Amino acid sequence: MRRIMLCGTNSGCGKTTVAAAILQALLNRGVRAASFKCGPDYIDPMFHSRIIGAQSYNLDRFFCDDDTLKFLFEKHSREADISVIEGVMGFYDGGQASSHELSQALNVPAVIVVDCKGMGTSVGAVIKGFLSYKATNNIAGFIFNRLSERLLPETRKICEELHTEFLGYIPYCKNAEIQSRHLGLLTADEISDLQTKAQILAEAAEKYVCLDRLIELSNAGHLGGFKAPVLTRIGITKKKPVVIAAAADAAFCFTYRDNMELLEELGCEIRYFSPLSDKKLPENSRGIILCGGYPELYAEQLSENTAMLSEIRERILGGMPTIAECGGFMYLHETLENADGKQFSAVGVIKGRAFKTEKLQRFGYVNLTAKRDNLLCKAGEKIPAHEFHYCESSDAGEDFSAEKTNGEVYSCIHAGENIYAGFPHLYFYANPPIAENFVKKCMEYTG
Repeated sequence: MRRIMLCGTNSGCGKTTVAAAILQALLNRGVRAASFKCGPDYIDPMFHSRIIGAQSYNLDRFFCDDDTLKFLFEKHSREADISVIEGVMGFYDGGQASSHELSQALNVPAVIVVDCKGMGTSVGAVIKGFLSYKATNNIAGFIFNRLSERLLPETRKICEELHTEFLGYIPYCKNAEIQSRHLGLLTADEISDLQTKAQILAEAAEKYVCLDRLIELSNAGHLGGFKAPVLTRIGITKKKPVVIAAAADAAFCFTYRDNMELLEELGCEIRYFSPLSDKKLPENSRGIILCGGYPELYAEQLSENTAMLSEIRERILGGMPTIAECGGFMYLHETLENADGKQFSAVGVIKGRAFKTEKLQRFGYVNLTAKRDNLLCKAGEKIPAHEFHYCESSDAGEDFSAEKTNGEVYSCIHAGENIYAGFPHLYFYANPPIAENFVKKCMEYTG
């Protein structure tokens, strides 16, 4: 099980660019690569998936214990020649969920990406700092993003003096830039020439990155023993799987693939639909998942699809079990505000309006505690989750208490017998019983 982790000195240093370059270069060589993202990010795995033509998965130590991480990593890596994990933020950032901690848990060699724009020999201080900050760090070497060719000899010399490996560089490639917006990079589906950009980066990686050495450095050893999660196929009724309708289009695209696969493991059939263009939910649906995304960018189009708005409203009010996270939660409001501040009619299950703000409202991991029995759990039970949104609600809910890792506590989420609707995102492998409870409620729903 060859595995390597591409980490960074900080957010924005070029981890995704380097990961895309290396994944495409490996693909061009005929190497089967599996890809992963450290942490809760949705967008980077979309880029990985578009490049390798297969699903990319998250690995998150806030959500999962090491047994579950090893289980998921082994499950998704077993058909690959090499697995490439993209880190999160800076290598040491994030506490228990940091790239450093994940590299220790999975015994993965870590390669640090350094953004060299505006920097010369000071890169040596950066390298030395990362090597010495923690004695046990799995750092195998460094790749230098946007390194000027004239600084190449000096950078090689610095690596040699600090007893670490120079593993290549990526020069500035203007034609391969990927644009950003308020939640990060544009999504892969929004970039029409992504494959062209990926090939430009792959050519740079083949020419300037030590790909053969990266493969040699990758750990081919066993993960060690682990205990797999125990799941029961409960979602079968009269030998037919329970059908879950899951939103998937340009407005709703933030889905953890592992969530869908866990529901399938429980015996469900996932049928995807578009709130933007479909007029009705998939046939025989007994539950709805409205994931996050960018509904505020498509507020007018969503509002014009009155048939879908009406059906979802009637189904939820009629008792259909529904999970609505972040963008999906916004969609359930009476009105949804677009980026220009114009309001449009939405589903109307949540009384109030969802609107865009100019700054990040919530960011980071939270532990949720239920204040009342609900669709997913009993009062007093806890669920780990993650928030990341600029938009806000005039009524974010009061049915859960959320505690951030810094100790801040606040109320959130609308939760009842058939609904979970709020800004926090869920990862089912963090607490499989919540998925099981959702499926059981879907089995009970008769419509």
